[in-house]
Amino acid sequence: MNIEELSFAERFNGISGSAIREIFKLIARPDMISFAGGNPSPSALPDETAAEISRQVLEKDGKRILQYGATEGYPPFLESLKPYAEATVGCELPSVLPTSGSTQGMDLLCKALINPGDVILVENPSFIGNLQCMRLYQARPVGVESDDDGLIPEALEEAIRFHHPRILYVIPNFQNPTGRTLSVERRRVIAEMASRYGVIVAEDDPYRDLRYCGQDLPSIKSFDRDGWVVFLGSFSKIVSPGLRVGYMAGHPALIRKCVIGKQSSDLHTPNLNQAVIDQFLRRNLLPDHILKIRKEYSVQLQAMLKELEALPEGFRFTRPEGGLFIWMECPEGMDCLKLLQQAVEKRVAYVPGTHFYPEGGHLNTLRLNFSNSSVDQIHSGMQALREVLLQACC
Repeated sequence: MNIEELSFAERFNGISGSAIREIFKLIARPDMISFAGGNPSPSALPDETAAEISRQVLEKDGKRILQYGATEGYPPFLESLKPYAEATVGCELPSVLPTSGSTQGMDLLCKALINPGDVILVENPSFIGNLQCMRLYQARPVGVESDDDGLIPEALEEAIRFHHPRILYVIPNFQNPTGRTLSVERRRVIAEMASRYGVIVAEDDPYRDLRYCGQDLPSIKSFDRDGWVVFLGSFSKIVSPGLRVGYMAGHPALIRKCVIGKQSSDLHTPNLNQAVIDQFLRRNLLPDHILKIRKEYSVQLQAMLKELEALPEGFRFTRPEGGLFIWMECPEGMDCLKLLQQAVEKRVAYVPGTHFYPEGGHLNTLRLNFSNSSVDQIHSGMQALREVLLQACC
């Protein structure tokens, strides 16, 4: 039998891989200016500090770090993580589990809760990576409309009543891909709806610390009285995406199921990686580090917004208070999926917005990342992109 005739599990039907990862293959040129990814700036990656910490923790606790560890987490990290997470979330957390990035938290929730055909409600548009995760567990992601203040409560309640979802997935701060922030009142309403209708809310908040203006807002979890909200946190955007350290916090019974699910996924998040983040917390290194990268990203964000302001009427874009992304809507009839190749020929890239919608469509939208490009690259890259867009709409 020819290996080409091999059949795969039905869960892979219609799954083609991450659109962003495919774009990365397309733009793998040294002279390419990429607004496509969500990578932190190289200057934001504390390589020297991480190297020093790695050496010190291995000298002090190397035998335990290099041995198998508990699925529940490296003990010193659990000690420092719980108070940090409680300060971040704004409430007591009875159960916290270290994960391999916050994306693993969503994977574990799907593993624990989803049966084939179950509905997961998502913001419309939503994060590509977790849409893929949902589909691999044979869930059906259904988009709920949002405006500049995030999920629209009336649309959400109607969707809950009609679809009876198992999970609501939401990114409350500087949402990926739109950069929008969910209002305080809507956070309160979502927590109340979750309890009333029995829906688990996956509150994914990797961008929370990357605020450049405005005031920090309370988490959805802080309004949760009955355990229906699970908070997914991450150190990827504020320390290192390569270390793959995140955490999830929620009701102990649900977190216990996720522990069991994690045992067959990766056994445990690497001890050394947990130990590095533990030292960032114990040494109180995060505040100054975050302040530094906030200043840099704020300048990059303003540079990109200024370039977008040069576009004519008919082009609309968000003005996020933080995060890594700007969302753009072009005039109706434009196809940003087709235009990507033209942009790449001019050595600039973005992510077509259609990939972020559960049902596709919305071809006139795109997502731009500013954190991984210098101000000079933003100026030249946006000039090239403007030329592509203006030529297409004229």
